[in-house]
Amino acid sequence: MKTKMALIYDFDKTLSPRDMQEFHLFERLGYNCAEDFWSDCDKLAKAHNIDGILAYMYQMALSAKDITRNELIKEGQYIELFKGVKSWFSRINAYAKDKDIKLEHYIISSGLKDMILGTSIAKEFKRIYACSYYYDAKGHILWPARVINYTVKTQYLFRINKGVFLETNDIDLNRSTRDEDKYIPLNRMIYFGDGLTDVPSMKVVSDNGGTTIAVFKDDEGAKLLAKDLYENKRAMFMARADYSKNSRIEKIVQGIIDNVASDCHLDKYR
Repeated sequence: MKTKMALIYDFDKTLSPRDMQEFHLFERLGYNCAEDFWSDCDKLAKAHNIDGILAYMYQMALSAKDITRNELIKEGQYIELFKGVKSWFSRINAYAKDKDIKLEHYIISSGLKDMILGTSIAKEFKRIYACSYYYDAKGHILWPARVINYTVKTQYLFRINKGVFLETNDIDLNRSTRDEDKYIPLNRMIYFGDGLTDVPSMKVVSDNGGTTIAVFKDDEGAKLLAKDLYENKRAMFMARADYSKNSRIEKIVQGIIDNVASDCHLDKYR
C-alpha cells in the first residue's frame, strides 16, 4: 500500500490572489468596492458581538436574496488563481507517484464552498471544507449550514487525520483512535496558508511533525505577514505564491516528499 500524504490549503490569498467574492460577486450584490462590503461586516460584528465569519455570511445572505445556490457555484468561474495552480496538482502528484507516495489534496477555508465548487480546480480535492448555506427548495439562502472560522479549521485537520470525512460524524471524530489506525498522520501533512487566520492550523500541524508553508503574493504587506509567520515559527517555510514548474514552492514540496519517501524506506528495516 502506498504511503499517503495530505496537502491542505487555505483558499483566499493562498491559491487565489483575493477573497473569492471580490472578483465578481460583490459587484452583483450592488457594492461599488470590496472595502464597502467588509466595512459593513465589521460594523455588524462589532455592534452585535457576532463572529466575523458569521457576520460576512449574514451580510451576504441579506444582499443576495435572489441569488440561488447554482448561481453561487457559477460565480466560481470568475475566481482567478495564482500562477501555476492549474497545472500544480498533476505535476506534484506525478512527482510523488514516482516516490511511491499518494497525495491527497484538501481545502480548509473560511470562504464559500459552493463558489470553490465552481472553480476549474474543484475536482482536484478529496474534500472541500468551507462555509456553506442551507437553501430552500428553490435554492435560495435560508441559514448558515457550516461556519469555518480560524480555530474551527483545526477540527478538519483531525477529520483528515482520522479519515472521518463526514462533517456530521462527531462521534468517530472524538473517539480515541490508535496511531496505527490513523488515516493520514499529522506528520505527513503540508499546510499552505497566508496569514494570521491560519495560525491555529499551522500550530497543530507543525507541533505534530508536519510542515507549514506561508505563501505571499507580490505585495509588501503580504510578504511582511509571511515573514512574521516564519520568524515566529508558525510557518516552517515562506514562498511567493507561484505554483509553476521549478518554483520555490514546488522545490520545497518536492523536498518534503523526498524526506517522507526516505523515512518510509528506512521503516522497512526498523
